[in-house]
Amino acid sequence: MTKSELIAELSAANPHLLSRDVELIVATIFNEITAALSRGERVELRGFGAFTVKKRDARTGRNPRTGEAVPVDEKAVPFFKAGKELRERVNKGKAARGEVVAA
Repeated sequence: MTKSELIAELSAANPHLLSRDVELIVATIFNEITAALSRGERVELRGFGAFTVKKRDARTGRNPRTGEAVPVDEKAVPFFKAGKELRERVNKGKAARGEVVAA
């Protein structure tokens, strides 16, 4: 699902809201999550999951084309861990489609 598809579905589910207002709400939520992560804060949405920032140390990588050693700088990367309720709902959907669900 893309951001525009999310906005369209939320607008359809909430006809009392203008589409531009739904778009502003979605953009504001994403901007606030991004801002919190850039400050190094953790963002937890109960029942959905938690966004955190993990630090990756500097290392020596390899250029896949030449095999030459290349320095890779230290960096921070966003990380998402799904909450228990989200995992259960996703797995319940797989079971309903007849897929094998590992316990």
